Amino acid sequence: MKPIRYSATFDDVWLVEGARTPFVDYCGAFADLTPTDMGIKAARGALERAGIPATEVQSVITANMAPGDFHAYMLPRHVGLYAGVPVEVPAMNVQRICGSGFEIIRQAGDDISRGYAEVVLACGSESMTRNPIAAFGHRTGFKLGAPVEFKDYLWEALDDPAPDVSMIQTAENLARKYGITRAEVDEFAAMSFERAVAAQEAGRLAEEIVPVVNETFELEGYNPRRIRLPRKVEEVSADTHPRPSPLEALARLRSVYPDGVQTAGNSSALVDGAAATVIAKGSALSSSQPRLARLVAAAVAGVPPEIMGIGPAPAIRAVLERAGLTLDDIAIVEINEAQGAQIVACERELELDRSKLNVNGGAIALGHPLAATGMRLTLSAARELRRRGARYAVASACIGGGQGMALLIENPNA
Repeated sequence: MKPIRYSATFDDVWLVEGARTPFVDYCGAFADLTPTDMGIKAARGALERAGIPATEVQSVITANMAPGDFHAYMLPRHVGLYAGVPVEVPAMNVQRICGSGFEIIRQAGDDISRGYAEVVLACGSESMTRNPIAAFGHRTGFKLGAPVEFKDYLWEALDDPAPDVSMIQTAENLARKYGITRAEVDEFAAMSFERAVAAQEAGRLAEEIVPVVNETFELEGYNPRRIRLPRKVEEVSADTHPRPSPLEALARLRSVYPDGVQTAGNSSALVDGAAATVIAKGSALSSSQPRLARLVAAAVAGVPPEIMGIGPAPAIRAVLERAGLTLDDIAIVEINEAQGAQIVACERELELDRSKLNVNGGAIALGHPLAATGMRLTLSAARELRRRGARYAVASACIGGGQGMALLIENPNA
């Protein structure tokens, strides 16, 4: 069967600007913040940086995987309204698991291409800390002597029941398939931490971030929403997970599975955070309006669930094929570091030049708040293109269940 190429190109669709919160370690300073409130903060930051009034937004698209409170259904609507978007403007939430941050950018491009909107606010937000302890089988009551089955939503979601493997096992499968050793995985993880620490010290990560403080979001005629940080914490302005992590320290960690290559140190970190961008039709922008990047193309590909981590490889090939480019044309490649063996497998499959890959560190060092990650990767790639004066970048991620997604962006000033 001919491979399915779910891909498209876009004309005159622009990422105007964007912002993200810091990514904060699991059970850290953002533990009491809902995905909605983190999303509002990121959305307000994106609009301010874009210099576009919220009243000009004509569509709101959000992404969120796990509910962070009992009102998660309202997340897209509340992100828009409390960011200042008019009440008449519709909002929706989408999910493509770890590709959700890319999916909202793709759907914003579709909104613009199809004439639904000229200015779209897109926001991905995720609290890994506030994933619930849940039960799905007790609506009809508790039967005499039957087990009470409350389970950890975050932990249980790591399993794919179709092939009966965990997400970590999918990385172990790739390690065996590509002959990847524990030492090679730890080496990549050490590099991710080193690059993230260097980027943080140089201020490159700070360029992406809007600091989070104790704050009230007012909405006339409605109840206010609030961000409340822990006692004695007045501001969070930096990612908390990047830290010196030399190879010898990573090598001492125990593997998750006996004789496996994956450890807590070479897998993506659990963090909470949100990221947002304003996406617009170029013809609706003034000639003096700064533009961060042009959205060139998007692609999604399916792969076997048991090796879901290889998904970026066919997705990247598909997006480049759609745009008539090759990897030689690409200056920056961002691929989500779900697990160390997974990213090394993608690197090998695509024969990537490591000097182009995740140049400011990746999710091993920075963390992976599911619905926000694709947005972070895209905005990071766009800013790196601008710093280097380079033209094209690809941002991609693997997706649980057996998918990969990729976006191609272009620097307007290259």
